[in-house]
Amino acid sequence: MKRRADPLRQSQHRRLAADLFNYTWSLLDLKDRTTAEEEEMLHAAHASRYHWGHAGTPLNIAVGEWQISRVYSALGRAEPALWHARRSLEMARRHKLGRFYLAYAYEGAARASAVAGQKRDRDRYLREAHRIGATVRDRDDRRMLMEDLATIR
Repeated sequence: MKRRADPLRQSQHRRLAADLFNYTWSLLDLKDRTTAEEEEMLHAAHASRYHWGHAGTPLNIAVGEWQISRVYSALGRAEPALWHARRSLEMARRHKLGRFYLAYAYEGAARASAVAGQKRDRDRYLREAHRIGATVRDRDDRRMLMEDLATIR
């Protein structure tokens, strides 16, 4: 079967990616999600990442992978959470995305490892996230990261 041309413009992909990313966060922020909301959250995160793949930078793609990992972690699904966290971490390293994004990639890996019951990996990733996060210059970014790290058990 012949592959069809992409029907969307790059600007449409960017807009959809950002809107779906934000929509996913609105679902993650809910205290009690229904099964339908959990499924929608998961599909929205994947759809956002799909659109970033067409119109985003390595930073957008790495953050998209991190968000997917966060969603799977919130749903208690360790294997896909770990897979997407590792992709985010690998991209943050390879593309030298900066301390904030690297620290958050470690946060995602720590959170996914916690869900998987891998305490040694969780602790190792947490140490790296704290070490790198302590060097993040923006005070608000650093505070947000540290607050997120404190929620990992």
